[in-house]
Amino acid sequence: MTPARRAVPADAEELVRLRKIMLDSMRPSDDVAWQGPALEVLRVQLAREEAELTAFVVDAPGGSGRLAACAAGVVQRGLGGPGNPSGVSAHVFNVCTDPDHRRRGYSRACVEALLASYEERAVRRVELLATADGEPLYASLGFARTSAPAMRLTR
Repeated sequence: MTPARRAVPADAEELVRLRKIMLDSMRPSDDVAWQGPALEVLRVQLAREEAELTAFVVDAPGGSGRLAACAAGVVQRGLGGPGNPSGVSAHVFNVCTDPDHRRRGYSRACVEALLASYEERAVRRVELLATADGEPLYASLGFARTSAPAMRLTR
């Protein structure tokens, strides 16, 4: 299995590049206004030792300095409840593999490393939104569909 490593601030531009690939695969857009703010958040968060946002990456083969894949997530503290007494949960997002490097287990390596980091932090509940293409990977890692309806307000 290809080893994933924890992302560092120098990976921020590549993480934004991969995020654009992921977002465009779901809904193509020429809007790039989000990229600057995303880059700044990544640089700040990835520099912190105990940041809310964590990402794991696999470097592209050949030493090009590019990333082959990534997975990011945030840890959140809420109120405890049944099934999650501590109230600590995580949300996984930004799972993407560069099209030139797909079907090699890179995203799996990134998600597994992210989940291992959550295990070390005693995070008991991990959620994500899955595309049809990603669902088999997540199911193989133990994720299951929930009956909870999702709603969103965008202002």
